[in-house]
Amino acid sequence: MGYILEPARKIEVIKETDVLVVGSGPGGLSAALAAARAGVSVILVERFGCFGGNITAVGVEGFAWYRHEGTVDSEGIGREFENRAIEMGATTPEPQSDSHALDGEAFKVVADNMVLEAGITPMLHRCFVEPVMEGQRIKGIITESKAGREAILARQVVDATGDGDVARRAGVPTHKTPKEEMIAASVLFSISGVDRQEFIDDLKANSQTYKDWESGEWSVETTGKEDAMFSPFLRKPFEQAMTAGLIPANLNTISGTWGALYETGELTYLNLVHFAECDGTDPNDLTRNEIEGRRQAVLAIEALRRFHPGCARVKLRNFGMTLGIRDTYKIDALYNMTEADVRHQGRFYDSIGIFPEFVDGYGILILPTTGRYFQMPYRALVPKSVSNLLVAGRITGGDKISHAATRNMMCCAVSGQGAGAAAAISVKHGLSSQAMDTDLLQKELQRQGACLH
Repeated sequence: MGYILEPARKIEVIKETDVLVVGSGPGGLSAALAAARAGVSVILVERFGCFGGNITAVGVEGFAWYRHEGTVDSEGIGREFENRAIEMGATTPEPQSDSHALDGEAFKVVADNMVLEAGITPMLHRCFVEPVMEGQRIKGIITESKAGREAILARQVVDATGDGDVARRAGVPTHKTPKEEMIAASVLFSISGVDRQEFIDDLKANSQTYKDWESGEWSVETTGKEDAMFSPFLRKPFEQAMTAGLIPANLNTISGTWGALYETGELTYLNLVHFAECDGTDPNDLTRNEIEGRRQAVLAIEALRRFHPGCARVKLRNFGMTLGIRDTYKIDALYNMTEADVRHQGRFYDSIGIFPEFVDGYGILILPTTGRYFQMPYRALVPKSVSNLLVAGRITGGDKISHAATRNMMCCAVSGQGAGAAAAISVKHGLSSQAMDTDLLQKELQRQGACLH
């Protein structure tokens, strides 16, 4: 269809800061907090009107659903998210684990409070457009908003966009999972009007396990110890709806987990609608699957009304603001994590934190019930090029199976806290990202409550 030539224009520099964090999911929020607590000025840029990413914008309220008796868990800022939400009364016990489900709406306030208490400059409703480059350094970014294009300059930048938007446009080598191999995207939604007692009575009579995840369409690799464990899994009402002609036969993938059941009769973060081959960096894929996902969710709700005890009067409460994307780009880092690292308790001299042996993706489910964990290396956050850039969240360096562990929200918080602390140290000591003083970094992370070993 041809091209147009965008004319050159002057862009006002509206802010300057020591550390600029782009994206405010668990990784970006943790990075901003860690940098600010290390004593530097921080700006946190977010495209939506709230901080929290998957928790608030997508509606994944099960922040630590992997945690069981025997789990050696991450500490630091990620654990603080959960504790602050508990203090605010913004959680409920998570049904399948020793953790609390976060109220995604209330967590918006939790995140606001943490950002403002830390002295971070919040900048919501701004979309990243382009990096401002000077050779192999990133001087800042250009954003687009209702105010037009604006520039923000920084001494250190953390890319927490989820898809490596800043890193890729700054010229950092990345690799993308082939579309046909990507972990499926999810449409998260919640319902209200559940008869709680009737629902619980049926749950006791027809308890589901992780083994029940398997079907003709899906198989899951476990260690075996997961197979008999309780899982809040739903499939039967959708099979009945198909038999009754309520759900078309081609939608045989509608099934999955519910998250938390509140005293008020709300059933939250229903993860029932999934889309394979959804590229989260393709707006056409996102558009198609957002619309189709809501359509399928409405069918799923009607199936619950008709065929699941306790759900006769349920109605839609809300959708997440956007699809839950699990898998797109990863940087080529100084160290790219491997399957062996997450399966066999990888240990690293430059550890920035730990994460339990929890693997969830690519047909593998391993739950951390035996005290095993791996360390997250600082080098996995560091691109081989661009001297003052770090990444946090699911774009850290690694292979497919390591990604099935490190993409999880608590691990994103671990990489985020490491990235934020490192960015602050880089500013204070004039170090490039690639020449980090590991001793200084680890001392700062321990001061902030991170568990490194």
